[in-house]
Amino acid sequence: MSPTRRTALAVALVAFVAAPVAADDPEIEFERYQLANGFEVILAPDNAVPLVAVNVWYHVGSGHEVHGKSGFAHLFEHMLFQGSTHVGEDKHFETLKIIGGDSVNGTTNPDRTNYFEVVPSNQLDTALWLESDRLAYMLPMLTQKSLDNQIEVVRNERRQRYDNVPYGKARFALYEALYPEGHPYRYLTIGKHEDLTGASLDDVIGFFKTWYVPANATLTLVGDFDKADAKAKIERWFGTLPASKKPAVVFVPPPKPRAERRQVDDGFAKQRQITWAWHSPASFAPGDADLAVLASSLSREGTGRLYKVLVHDKQLATAVGAYQGGSTFSGIFAVSVTLRTEADLAEVERIVAAELGRVRREPLDAKELARVVTQREASAVWGLESLMGRANQLQSYNHFLGDPGRLHFDLERYRAVTSASVQAAATAYLDLSHAVVIVTVPAKAAGGAP
Repeated sequence: MSPTRRTALAVALVAFVAAPVAADDPEIEFERYQLANGFEVILAPDNAVPLVAVNVWYHVGSGHEVHGKSGFAHLFEHMLFQGSTHVGEDKHFETLKIIGGDSVNGTTNPDRTNYFEVVPSNQLDTALWLESDRLAYMLPMLTQKSLDNQIEVVRNERRQRYDNVPYGKARFALYEALYPEGHPYRYLTIGKHEDLTGASLDDVIGFFKTWYVPANATLTLVGDFDKADAKAKIERWFGTLPASKKPAVVFVPPPKPRAERRQVDDGFAKQRQITWAWHSPASFAPGDADLAVLASSLSREGTGRLYKVLVHDKQLATAVGAYQGGSTFSGIFAVSVTLRTEADLAEVERIVAAELGRVRREPLDAKELARVVTQREASAVWGLESLMGRANQLQSYNHFLGDPGRLHFDLERYRAVTSASVQAAATAYLDLSHAVVIVTVPAKAAGGAP
């Protein structure tokens, strides 16, 4: 996208703020403040359409769980839709549907749990009431029956999305090989069946009282509202909640790199797949952007180095993927190849090893770097098109960087990536002698050489 087009789109979507470098970077005008009880608020008005995105982040995810309690953060995402004292049992979705609410959902990852909806601007009061009531009055509605119900819902979700899908077993094997017992990243956000069934009412109440407090929540509103009016509504619904302190987060360092190879026999997979993985930098940490650039240069469809040789030139694979996934404490860099039926696995491994070695010896060319930077810029700008996209961007920068307005910083860290910095990151993190390797074999073909 040209600077002119990017600037025009930014002006149409958000307030344009001049900056000394890359002055056409879009910025969202926002105000951030705290209520007396510690509840954090981010306001970003935009009266283009009569809608408001309501987005609440609780700063707790599966990465904050303790040993034996995996899956609790995600379980709570489900529990908060069950009901609260003044809303009633299972009335959250119904109430939002009646007032014309849309995009109603919640998600959980290792870093945070969020809840969101888009409502007509004249129904903002109702949305704020719903969010405040489940923060303040969820526990009185908590029963063993409702807990048991949601435990089974989450377990069924695990079966549908993890246990009984192609390569689902490989995901668990990968994380178990990367992280030792007791590390909060070991069992994925979905959790273990036995930990979920072992959850007691006291466990759930304790988790809620620790993490679901005003000082550990951030409410972001983006859309058609008057700031003074919104502030009065927020004070009404959240300002009377008890004062609280943000719970302390205990840093969990990444384990020391070590090599491990596992074969997974998968009855749902139709093709063999091999994945290499390494511990890598946390979100926004030094090296994070450099490895993200490398991942794109390796796997981008059509132009990626591994994609070209494995899919196009030698036709050994049907898919190639690579990603740098950072979280609060650390990240994972992974390369995955799905093989054609007749492909030689040993040859695929030699090619991947050669390409990773080549990255350390030969710099990426200017076109490769420019392509990734342009892609990131375009993605960042188009991500501002929706109200909820802007809300999540503000929340993410606030959560990880302590400042909602860090889009320029984010883009600049990609613009600052050089061939030398990519080589340095690859050398520092992607040592094949320390890689975790997971080979998935369709069950009917199990028994072959991994």
